[in-house]
Amino acid sequence: MKYYIIAGEASGDLHGSNLMKALKEKDTNAEFRFWGGDLMQKQGGTLVKHYRDLAFMGFLEVAMNLRTILNNIKICKDDIKNNQPDVLILVDYPGFNLRIAKFAKELGIKVVYYISPQLWAWKEGRVEIIKKYVDEMMVILPFEEDFYRKHGVKSHFVGHPLLDAISTLQDISVDDFKTENGLNKKEIIALLPGSRKQEVEKMLEIMLSVRPHFNNYQFVIAGAPSLEKEFYQKYVDENVHFVSNKTYDLLRCSKAALVTSGTATLETALLNIPEVVCYRGSKISYAIAKRLVKNIKFISLVNLIMDREVVTELIQSELNTKNLVKELNFIIKGEKRSEMLQDFKLLREKLGGKGASKNAADIILRNNFINQHF
Repeated sequence: MKYYIIAGEASGDLHGSNLMKALKEKDTNAEFRFWGGDLMQKQGGTLVKHYRDLAFMGFLEVAMNLRTILNNIKICKDDIKNNQPDVLILVDYPGFNLRIAKFAKELGIKVVYYISPQLWAWKEGRVEIIKKYVDEMMVILPFEEDFYRKHGVKSHFVGHPLLDAISTLQDISVDDFKTENGLNKKEIIALLPGSRKQEVEKMLEIMLSVRPHFNNYQFVIAGAPSLEKEFYQKYVDENVHFVSNKTYDLLRCSKAALVTSGTATLETALLNIPEVVCYRGSKISYAIAKRLVKNIKFISLVNLIMDREVVTELIQSELNTKNLVKELNFIIKGEKRSEMLQDFKLLREKLGGKGASKNAADIILRNNFINQHF
């Protein structure tokens, strides 16, 4: 079968690559064209556009780059029309993907959505678009199935693909990791400041402000694949280091982590590393988001899934040096550390076992998809 996959950011690249691998195991004739990144490219097929050319953060940045975004949508539509895939697989990235879903459905192409947009947080009205233009909806958070059922949309909870990604990790030696990456012998506090330049600059400034209070630790920045190594050099010194494309290994060798909100908050928890969740956007973007997001008590996936505060979220003005120092001390050596680790165990149980990618591949290939081609 001919598959066309669209993933617009780093997490989508990871999940898209694992789905491609599962599809290849079940469909030996699989052909892929995709919008994604390096991980998807390793699975083979044709990369149409890299996600680094698609990532625009916040309302203002989107508005400033509207011409580029509209041009990308046109390129995508033309490419789909010219290549006529058997199935279009959309991975999150709703602002772009929902437009493409409508276009593909009108061409008679089967549309599958893998990893739901967070419609339960905002823009709930987009459910109607999914109801009209998506043939199969596959969700990765337990509560999303109930959300879609409430709106009359059939969906399938396939499990969370991060459990697949993490289950394949090899054992790691902390000492070897430090030696290989030029780190000293001190325990590590990992810094995950995001993946976009604007975001990284903002977050690293505040994250690194805690250094004088933690002289017995070294800070290691997790570099984003989409950013050049040179970009991070201004932050590096004798006690602040940088590693690229090794985020999971870095986390597993760390005592604790400061993490910008997003998928990384869940990855850190599933790797069993105590964390503080950090978020600070522009005042305008945050004010707009605050008005649009309804009935959501938390911003981190960990807390949303558990439906209570497991990890501390420091947002906007609460994200300051004083609060960071206090919370980091709690999770390094306080009672809160052991409580958090116990909650992480419950989190993994709630997400179920591994197998999300294979479950999703089964759904894509079954019924009318598989009958047309095998």
